[in-house]
Amino acid sequence: MVILTREQLEERLAALHQASLELVSDLSLETVLERIVNLARDQVGARYAALGVLDQDGNLERFIQIGMTPEQVAEMPHYPKGEGLLGVLRYGHNPIRVIDIARDKRSVGFPPGHPEMTSFLGMPILLGDQLLGQIYLTNKLNHFEFTESDALVIETLAAYSAVAIHNARLYANILNQEQVLQANNEDLALINDIGSAMACSLDLDDVLHSTLTRVMSYLDFEAGEIYLREENEHELRLALHSSKREIPFWTREKFHVGEGLIGKTALTGEAMFNINPAREVRFLRRELIAGGFRCISLIPLVSRGQVVGVMTIASFSSCQLTDRQKALLLAVGNWAGITLENARFHSNQRRLAVMEERERIGMDLHDGVIQSIYGIGLGLEYARMELEGNPPASQQKIEQAIQGLNQVIRDIRAYILDLRPRQFNGENLKQGLIRLVTEFEANSDAKADLVAPDDGLTSLPAENALALFHICQESLANVAKHSHATKVEVHLWTVGDRALLEICDNGHGFDVRKMSVTLGHGLSNMNSRARKVGGDVEITSNPGEGTVVLAWVPKHKP
Repeated sequence: MVILTREQLEERLAALHQASLELVSDLSLETVLERIVNLARDQVGARYAALGVLDQDGNLERFIQIGMTPEQVAEMPHYPKGEGLLGVLRYGHNPIRVIDIARDKRSVGFPPGHPEMTSFLGMPILLGDQLLGQIYLTNKLNHFEFTESDALVIETLAAYSAVAIHNARLYANILNQEQVLQANNEDLALINDIGSAMACSLDLDDVLHSTLTRVMSYLDFEAGEIYLREENEHELRLALHSSKREIPFWTREKFHVGEGLIGKTALTGEAMFNINPAREVRFLRRELIAGGFRCISLIPLVSRGQVVGVMTIASFSSCQLTDRQKALLLAVGNWAGITLENARFHSNQRRLAVMEERERIGMDLHDGVIQSIYGIGLGLEYARMELEGNPPASQQKIEQAIQGLNQVIRDIRAYILDLRPRQFNGENLKQGLIRLVTEFEANSDAKADLVAPDDGLTSLPAENALALFHICQESLANVAKHSHATKVEVHLWTVGDRALLEICDNGHGFDVRKMSVTLGHGLSNMNSRARKVGGDVEITSNPGEGTVVLAWVPKHKP
């Protein structure tokens, strides 16, 4: 029997202590397990060493060995299953030291192909009462059995190993939680990105393109389509296709609700994930499969519990979307569905506003211009009858008719001024306002003056300058149509971080509380234009006191 002197044992334990300090400083579980096995074999001089790590339920989770060659490992059908001496060690929680494994009555033998092993030292790795794993050592070199000193050294190593394994697991859990948190943050960033893009526009095409593009980019899908369900209809029509190869998915651009995968998704409101195109030949183009697409998923776009569309995404990879990705796509589908409904509502509101404005203009023309022309016609008829019998009266009626026709021409020009679209066409803001003022004077009886900086506020963001331009246009159109003003002043200047535009007239004025009835949609359009770029509009007016329109926008982009 090998007996170590006190000095040798202390030297051995000191070396083990130093190695163990390095062991617990490592936070990688795989590295920790490999170090434990190597330390154990080196400390006691064993030919073979192994480490079995148990999961939370006590089952063997990892088995790491050193000493056997890859060829020997390949010959075995499986690693030891934790029976025999290993099972005794697991359930007894006590060290085991035997001279010959085969002669021990607790042994159950080795798997086929397993190398011959004799002496054995097994040590449980305990953290309190919790068994984390076991250290197995076999075939003591230069001696027929492992000694009590060997057992003492491995027991010390097992204590350090328990702490190291526990710390490594805690660190792994932290890393896993960080990865989950990072993934959740990425998901929230995508939803926020899509939401921001949707909030910037209520144009239906912009909403569709932003949603599909971002989803494809985030999940690394190569193609996508969106089918939309028309209001109060039982059909879905292709609204957008996005793919580098421009291969449509389906054999038709229109599906009835319940027909095919598109119609089924619209009918049930349930998503379909990770579908193999080769197994869904009905309505699916052969070119899609020939083009290399191997996976498609369909996501309903839902608003107020109703499916308003279906988004389909496809990939060349044999993908399997995770539960997190599926939940993300469902959230995007709900958000996109609501935004699509808002875009449709906004579009319908704009159509209704245009129809109401056309109806108002028609009524104004009928009640104003047409009635005036009819009155002029009656006056000319009277002048014709009086031409021979009372020439002075006839002459007076003709003069009145001429004045009336001139007024009608001015009224028609005022409507043209209001309806004609305006753009900058390469001008700066001051140049654009000069053109508006010039056209206003040519089409009305009022005199207009413009005061603006010499630089024309060329540093103003283009969209902010365009907003002020259109506000001035609509203000001058309202003056020409409604105010009967003789003088208008337009002022453009800057204060701090704002650019301001003021349009003042000396016309009849109006009751601001009734402005939407009096002036149609012009004033609401002004407010909408200013607020869209972060500004605002203030209107001051009273009957008989003229009108002041004051608008401001930021000088710089936020």
